[in-house]
Amino acid sequence: MIIGLTGPNASGKGEAAEYLRSKGFIYYSLSDILREEGKRLGIEPLRENLIDLGNRMRKENGPAALAVLLSKKILKNKDYIVDSIRNPAEIEILRKLGGFILLGLDAPIETRFKRSTERNRAGDALTLEDFKVKEARENKPDIENQQLKKCLDMADIVIINDSSLKDLYNKIDEAVKKSN
Repeated sequence: MIIGLTGPNASGKGEAAEYLRSKGFIYYSLSDILREEGKRLGIEPLRENLIDLGNRMRKENGPAALAVLLSKKILKNKDYIVDSIRNPAEIEILRKLGGFILLGLDAPIETRFKRSTERNRAGDALTLEDFKVKEARENKPDIENQQLKKCLDMADIVIINDSSLKDLYNKIDEAVKKSN
């Protein structure tokens, strides 16, 4: 089984991935592919820089470029979690591998902004207005860019992560059970 994760910033994708890792899933992130490429190119791994790099890689190598690179690492008969899916073409490539289910995570924007400020990552928005501006940037209609809303709309199951971690874990367990 391959479980893909998509959703807007601070929706709980990282928490969901860690939970599934604790259940024995092998973890991959499309963002890690960007970080590896950024390191090779000497690019500082800030959110904005990684978004620009991903958009450039999609423009140069097609909108599914990151998923194509990742798909070479996926072996049959193992369980995987693929985090940071941000473009519909990536979903299409991963669906072709078979046994793929896309979980979308979402939460109210105010909740996500609060989580973002609490985790305090370099480059994260400092105001709700800036958070909204950055989010709009992640939903451009160009096929080479991130299209988080479109990816969320393609999810097989959407989890609204607006409560406790325990509640999130229960929702993930239900989604996995439904998918088997």
